[in-house]
Amino acid sequence: MSPVVDQVQTDTELPESADVVVVGGGIIGTATAWNLARRGISVVLCEKGHIAGEQSSRNWGFCRQQGRDPREIPLIIESLRMWRDIETEIEADVGFTQSGIVYLGRTEKDLAGYEDWLEQARPYQLDSRMVGKKEIAKLLPGIKDEWPGALHTPSDGRAEPTRAAPAIARAARREGAVVMTSCAVRGVETEAGRVSAAVTEHGTIKTSRVVIAGGNWSRLFCGNAGIDLPQLKTLSSVMRTERMPLVTDRAVWGPGFAFRRRQDGGYSIAHGGVSVADITPDSFRLLSAFVPVMRTEWSKLKLRFGKRFFEEFSIPRKWALDDASPFEAVRVLDPEPHKASLDEALANLARTYPAFKDVKIAESWGGLIDVTPDAVPVISNVDALPGLTIATGFSGHGFGIGPGAGRLAADIATNAEPIVDPAPFRFSRFAEGSGFAPMGQVDSAA
Repeated sequence: MSPVVDQVQTDTELPESADVVVVGGGIIGTATAWNLARRGISVVLCEKGHIAGEQSSRNWGFCRQQGRDPREIPLIIESLRMWRDIETEIEADVGFTQSGIVYLGRTEKDLAGYEDWLEQARPYQLDSRMVGKKEIAKLLPGIKDEWPGALHTPSDGRAEPTRAAPAIARAARREGAVVMTSCAVRGVETEAGRVSAAVTEHGTIKTSRVVIAGGNWSRLFCGNAGIDLPQLKTLSSVMRTERMPLVTDRAVWGPGFAFRRRQDGGYSIAHGGVSVADITPDSFRLLSAFVPVMRTEWSKLKLRFGKRFFEEFSIPRKWALDDASPFEAVRVLDPEPHKASLDEALANLARTYPAFKDVKIAESWGGLIDVTPDAVPVISNVDALPGLTIATGFSGHGFGIGPGAGRLAADIATNAEPIVDPAPFRFSRFAEGSGFAPMGQVDSAA
């Protein structure tokens, strides 16, 4: 079951041309289109299903600096600045609250990991710090267990995934962007070795620049264009409670559970310590690229073999642009949540917070996360195909970083001064052999 997403009134006529075509209507695609449109650049956003239909509406809703790979920290700092002002700028409520985030630690290894991350993050002068037992009790009243320590960042926050991307899409339209839903982009045409058009199921848009923000579909799209993008999928499962009394306003991660207050008065709950990865044909094609991250994250991985392998095996990897594409066959990826991990998360949470013991679960859902070998996104031009920009592979960190990532993608696509140094997100790092090692992440699921 997918969460109910805010509706967006979209356009019905495909323009003949545009300066930029953005592929994908999630948080990254809508933020890119909004940033382009407000600069007076003509942009068409094409989404094969509906806005925020996949992981952009299914994530935890954390907007966090703490625990990130140090390469992402400058971008999340800028993103949080944007989150603080975004409701005024887009004239919509997205539920952003600077509530602070707490990562609980139970073992010496947990606390050492937090300390190590703090050392790596020190140059960025964040307000993250370690707290002890007494301060944990003050930050999280009603918590049952005694936790020896935690990582706390007061300036981190949360927002509503089902509201954010739709609100940004509406703002992009007010700025002049054309937003098309149920409009799959089949691929790109080229002239003289560079992008000349985007071919959709409803016609062709002449353009010199295409931004691929297709999440889990980006690898397939790029492959048809002759670009080998190393990206796999993992399943994230989330549930929400019915409205209940306030337990804490802070977002919290602990061993085996994570939760945050929702605008509707309930809580979103996830496991946070388990990544379910279906074995697919791409698992074998990309095995060597993903071995390093598998070694570091092995204890958190739950591999499974089943129908997903055969579903993906049957998807064509190449198609002609005048034929129906795989994007038209599946409008929205809506995987079943992993019930066992959700049951375990709720049990772990109830032991820590008795207030959740008899809570009523309103619904649960699954979402597929687009993952790169180093768990850092690609936000980059592609040297092999001038005119193509990729913004994908956010590895479970995309929602919070979304506004800044959209701004950076818009900067790169238009050769503007980038909001942050784009070098850590360059696509070429994989060919260089420098894109295969996660750095300093405490958590990779929010």
